[in-house]
Amino acid sequence: MGSCVSVQLQAPCVEVLNHLGSCFCSKLKYIQNLRKNLVDLETAMEDLKAVRSDLLRKVHAAEEGGGLQRLHQIKVWLERVESIECQFDGLYSSRDVELKRLCLNGAGPKNLRLNYLYGKRVFKMLNMVKDLKSKGFFEEVASPAARAVGEERPLTPTVVGQETMLEKAWNHLMDDETGIMGLYGMGGVGKTTLLTQINNKFVDMCDTHDGVVIVIWVVVSGDLQVHKIQHRIGNKIGYKGVEWKKRKENQKALDIFNFLSKKRFVLLLDDIWRKVDLTEIGIPNPTSQNGCKIVFTTRSLGVCTSMGVHEPMEVRCLSTNDAWDLFKKKVGQNTLDIHPDIPKIARKVAGACRGLPLALNVIGETMSCKKTTQEWYHAVDVLKTYAADFSDVKEKILPILKYSYDNLEGENVKSCFLYCSLFPEDALIDKERVIDYWICEGFIDGVESKERAVNQGYEILGTLVCASLLQEGGKYDNKSYVRMHDVVREMALWIASDLEKHKGSYIVRAGVGLNEVPKVQNWQLVTRMSLVNNKIKEIHESHHECPNLTTLLLQNNRCLVSISGEFFRSLPRLVVLDLSWNVELKALPEQISELVSLRYLDLSESNIVRLPVGLQKLKRLMHLNLESMLCLEGVSGISNLSSLKTLKLLNFIMWPTMSLLEELERLEHLEVLTVEITSSSVLKQLLCSHRLVRCLQKLSIKYIEEESVRVLSLPSIQDLREVFIGGCGIREIMIERNTMLTSPCLPHLSKVLIAGCNGLKDLTWLLFAPNLTHLSVWNSSQLEEIISQEEAAGIDIVPFRKLEYLHLWDLPELMSIYWSPLPFPYLSLINVQNDCQKLRKLPLDSQSCVAGEELVIEYGDEEWKEKVEWGDEATRLRFLPSCNGESSLSVSLHQWELHSHPLRESSIAAEDDVQRRVYMTLQKALSSPECPERVEKASIGFSKCLHNQLASKDHEDNA
Repeated sequence: MGSCVSVQLQAPCVEVLNHLGSCFCSKLKYIQNLRKNLVDLETAMEDLKAVRSDLLRKVHAAEEGGGLQRLHQIKVWLERVESIECQFDGLYSSRDVELKRLCLNGAGPKNLRLNYLYGKRVFKMLNMVKDLKSKGFFEEVASPAARAVGEERPLTPTVVGQETMLEKAWNHLMDDETGIMGLYGMGGVGKTTLLTQINNKFVDMCDTHDGVVIVIWVVVSGDLQVHKIQHRIGNKIGYKGVEWKKRKENQKALDIFNFLSKKRFVLLLDDIWRKVDLTEIGIPNPTSQNGCKIVFTTRSLGVCTSMGVHEPMEVRCLSTNDAWDLFKKKVGQNTLDIHPDIPKIARKVAGACRGLPLALNVIGETMSCKKTTQEWYHAVDVLKTYAADFSDVKEKILPILKYSYDNLEGENVKSCFLYCSLFPEDALIDKERVIDYWICEGFIDGVESKERAVNQGYEILGTLVCASLLQEGGKYDNKSYVRMHDVVREMALWIASDLEKHKGSYIVRAGVGLNEVPKVQNWQLVTRMSLVNNKIKEIHESHHECPNLTTLLLQNNRCLVSISGEFFRSLPRLVVLDLSWNVELKALPEQISELVSLRYLDLSESNIVRLPVGLQKLKRLMHLNLESMLCLEGVSGISNLSSLKTLKLLNFIMWPTMSLLEELERLEHLEVLTVEITSSSVLKQLLCSHRLVRCLQKLSIKYIEEESVRVLSLPSIQDLREVFIGGCGIREIMIERNTMLTSPCLPHLSKVLIAGCNGLKDLTWLLFAPNLTHLSVWNSSQLEEIISQEEAAGIDIVPFRKLEYLHLWDLPELMSIYWSPLPFPYLSLINVQNDCQKLRKLPLDSQSCVAGEELVIEYGDEEWKEKVEWGDEATRLRFLPSCNGESSLSVSLHQWELHSHPLRESSIAAEDDVQRRVYMTLQKALSSPECPERVEKASIGFSKCLHNQLASKDHEDNA
């Protein structure tokens, strides 16, 4: 009891304990000295700021009074002070909390560790501040401003409209992270002018820190030769002797590199057509450290990426106001004031240039001596019909633009480009439609696979966009478009006529108000003809043979009532015939059978009642579009079209029957099918046909009663793009999944529209559509969830990763879109309208939609917005400003988009003249978007027709 135990430690153990003790003491000092270190840090920081203030006073005096520039080391020191000041503010803001934790009695291990970490940070920052302060004393703070060695280049005094672009380009170039900048755009848009302004700006005021700045201008052009570029650079930096010119390219490159690597330089490369290997020339790599810059101009976006510029600047055409200002300066006020009508006509002439500075300058100069209104009206007529006939256009404008065409690789790409000139001025060109034209014309090989041919078509379109020969036109209603600048179109027509050697080969009179087929001097020469968007009433028998005509575009001649059989007989080589949107056309002659070469036929949106029997003789026909033919009575005999690859039957008044499906199955080469089904038996037969399922791209299912199909089971459809299900009693939609397959069941499905399906509770099947971009759900009274948590149990898929538009209208029981927040990287619009009062929570959090466009949440009921439950305050602050009570015009335009395809026909029965008139009114209103009240009225009427028809259908089902 009470005895002591003596423990004797061996020497190694003692050393270990001593080491542990010293480590603990060294760490303990951060806690013990925390209060003192905080006071010292605050004092040191005040001293550092005082040193900075004194230094800045000296720098400003040198810059403002002596015209000097601050040294680079001054700039670096000031940046470091600014950085540590921000760190100090963050550290000092938690001072009180840390000191309070230090005073807590019985502090546990957690508090002890936190005090240690904070104390260590304070100690390190104290040393950093002291070190930075000690280095803040400089003998010299500035040096004489750099002298720019370069030549000011001449600039036209009428430069207009590039001020904003110049400022943007200059600011981007002056960024320390920008070493190489690319300026791209179509020919004649002003790239060289912009580069000239940058050159002169460098010569006038070069923002460098020391030494001489060398500004070098080199015109490269299409004939890129390394030795020529080296000679131009060599002349600028002093290598001019005969002996140097005889040196090999690699020796010259070494000389140039050794010289420029010791200097600050700006290299301006004008008009490059392919990648310039800077290393091969001898150009050092521009970095933020050496302060060197390289700027180049090109017509090709692809050249920018090949040069390592991933954020190039596009030089665009001038705005309407800037274009008019430039045109006025070129014409001269004296000419404009000669007659009060000339300014008004002059605006039309300027408008024909579509903002292209090259055209505005050339045509403006030409018109400066035109003193009568007759001359000005004549100019308008010539520019509208065939601009190449205008004085100076084919000498000074078109050849410059033609360089872009000449640099296209492959005759097929050039043919595809020229073909785009067949579309109306400034028209949006549907990418898939023009690709189908190209395939049938033979520019693209469509024999092996339609998908492969379409992919090649998109590659060609991308090439033409990169070459600035086409422009991206945006995406509307799930379709992508391009457009062609009007002056580029004139260049294409000029080239298509073999530079006017065969002026009549391309006849393009699109949208010019024709009442009849134009007179043609020599029909033998005509290869392609476009009479789109006119008012032609009749096409009589032809007195001329057209042996070489391969494309005839006649769509949207809304007065066209008849085409003679003799006319078709005169077209033995016709390959593409587009008669879509001719709403007064009700019959075709039997002589259509004479079109023995025809591969593409589009009759969509026409009111043809019966297809001529002769149509069945078109053995080469590959593409047939019969969509939205509301009066067509049938398509029996279609199996005789043995070469058919694409068949479009959506919005078809005579819905497919079992016999038609049997005919479709006999089409051995069919690859693309769009179809509308209203019979449960036909639907089952379709979905059981492996051949037809493989071809399905768009599927519309309507008016199928609950008793017929309670559960719709969709197989895996690899190529399905769009689905519409409307007015059906279906209670559940399921996807047949093969558990052995890991790929999605509906990998290409991008657009889904559900309307008037009152039995559906959820749309969980959409989990298997990973590329869905458009989802619209309307008027489905029992729908409770979009994705059901219960039904999705066990399915590890995050939905809607590519969703862009979500529209929810008149869904009184809808409570949930998804049970937890989703990333929605591409979502740009959520539209909630009418009765969706139970939808209180959106699957959003503060991290949703961070990668894409700013999300807009549109709603029709102010009460709904007030009752939305946000997940947290951060989410509310993030998205509440995005909520808008949308305008009637926005609603109406979107209704048109959704109705147009495939809902349109379901709401406009052929015999219902009232609905047809409302539909036509909406079409006309939408053609004039500047009159929103017309759009709104027409859309409201159209929506009522839709609502009444669906209600009527429901009533009939109940009865």
